[in-house]
Formats: sequence, structure tokens, C-alpha cells
Amino acid sequence: MEPSGLAWVQRFPGSVSLDDLVPEFRDKANAFVRALRAGGAKVRITATYRPPERAWLMYWCARIAMKKFDPAKVPHVKGIAIDWQHTVHGAPDPAASRNAALQMQNAYNIQYPPALVSRHTQRRAIDMTIGWNSHLCIEDANGKTHMIVTRPYTGQNYKLIEVAKTFGVIKLFKDPPHWSDDGR
Repeated sequence: MEPSGLAWVQRFPGSVSLDDLVPEFRDKANAFVRALRAGGAKVRITATYRPPERAWLMYWCARIAMKKFDPAKVPHVKGIAIDWQHTVHGAPDPAASRNAALQMQNAYNIQYPPALVSRHTQRRAIDMTIGWNSHLCIEDANGKTHMIVTRPYTGQNYKLIEVAKTFGVIKLFKDPPHWSDDGR
């Protein structure tokens, strides 16, 4: 068993490629991203497919760091020999355990509580930051042009979210970078 900490973040890497999504969603996401860029938006993809092992590590580090979950109670999983419970002189050290989990959480850039099974592990989600200056002229999936001049000039813009729906790319509003095939 290896103690939790930053070394684990590099293991089981996720993808930022749209090619790693299931074909039916990949095509929709590609079309939406092309339309965004053609309209003048800047798009930065930060996550698509997330291996289950990475999701497991993200889930438990966040639970320990944010919810103060007891690291000794994290279930073991085959293929991930991590020890969440740090010790000092043979005795559990809850502060060290939480600190290591918090370091992992920060390195994963977790902003929304992760799930063990999600649209990312199912290859049906994309995390991306979207931005533009003052106006975005974007064509929806039906060929209709939309001029978006309202704030925010980000992926949280309600008019952009409506345009995205025409592509079959649905926003999970409470998770700023997250889009999927069904909004979950």
C-alpha cells in the first residue's frame, strides 16, 4: 500500500480528446465546438473520458478533504493500492490524511463533488471553458444564426445553453465546465 498524495494524481490519466467520447455524443460535441470556434469563442477542453480508477481516486480524495470522511473506512478496490489513512508513529493522523486528500483534490482541480460513475466514465461528457468578447455569432445545429450579446460571455450564458441543446449537448448548470448528452 502506498500513502495517498500527489503521486496518485498522475496515475490513470483522463482524456481531453473528443475522440474518446462515444460516437453518438462525440459527433454532437465536435459539431458544437466547431460552431463555437467558428463564431469566435475560445474553447478549452479540460476533460472528456475519465477512467473508473481516476474517478474512484477523485471521489474518495474529495470525500476525505471536503466531507471529512474517515480515511480508514474507504473501501479497497482491486488495482489501486492506496492507503488513505496516514499515520505518525503508528497512530492515525487525521490531519495528515486530510491534507494529502486536499492536495490531490487541488491537483485534480475538483470544483464540483465527483461521482464514482458519471457521464465522464461513460464517455458521454465534456468539461470545457468557453469565452468570448462582447458578442458571439453562432450557428445552431439547424442552421439558424444567433447573435449572443448578453453576459456572461461564458458557457454559463443561457442563450448559449439553448443553442447547445440543438446539437444535443446539454449543460449541467451547477457544474460550470460540465456538458453532457443529458445534462447529468
